[in-house]
Amino acid sequence: MPEPSPAALVKNGRPLSLALREATRDVHKRAERTGVIRELLAGTAGHGAYLLLLRNLEPVYAAMERRLEAAGDGPLRELARPGLYRAAALERDLRHLAGARWRHEIPLLEAGAAYQQRVEEVSAAGLAAHAYVRYLGDLNGGRILSRVLGETLGLTTRELGFYHFPAIPDVPRCIADYRAALDRLAPALDTAEMVAEARYAFECNIALSQSVEEAANPGP
Repeated sequence: MPEPSPAALVKNGRPLSLALREATRDVHKRAERTGVIRELLAGTAGHGAYLLLLRNLEPVYAAMERRLEAAGDGPLRELARPGLYRAAALERDLRHLAGARWRHEIPLLEAGAAYQQRVEEVSAAGLAAHAYVRYLGDLNGGRILSRVLGETLGLTTRELGFYHFPAIPDVPRCIADYRAALDRLAPALDTAEMVAEARYAFECNIALSQSVEEAANPGP
């Protein structure tokens, strides 16, 4: 049976956040089982691979957060939440782990540059989709990754700021509130486009994860 189209998933009053979750379930699972993300969750990723991933995620978040901050009073204003922003935390982690010259010494991969460019060029609906994928993924999976990285790479809390949200005391409540904010976006944005772009956002993550794994573990 063919998968329902993005338009079908958001019709008949279905909450947008539910449509996003249903439409991305399969590609979300694939992202967790692919490349360096699979290695991180299994505890087999090396220090260099982890640094390479962070270095390539930083420009993605920086681009996304610049655009969210520029949203002003537009429909994306509810998604512009500084407590969720990760670019500054990524910069701090990279400085702690790789030194002040991390931006010059750790390469920006083609997949990372393509992901950043996509975030810079998508419509408002597409930007909302990328925010959904990244921030809810960070809130849901960050605590798991933080624990695994502490155990396998010996990283301290000071070096794992990417996964800690000091401005958010109640993470489950924040997740529910962010989903509700997405639902309120439905009348203002092209929801079918948002659902389709959320799937593409996971594909961007998969491509980056595979590229990091290949670059960190080159063949003979």
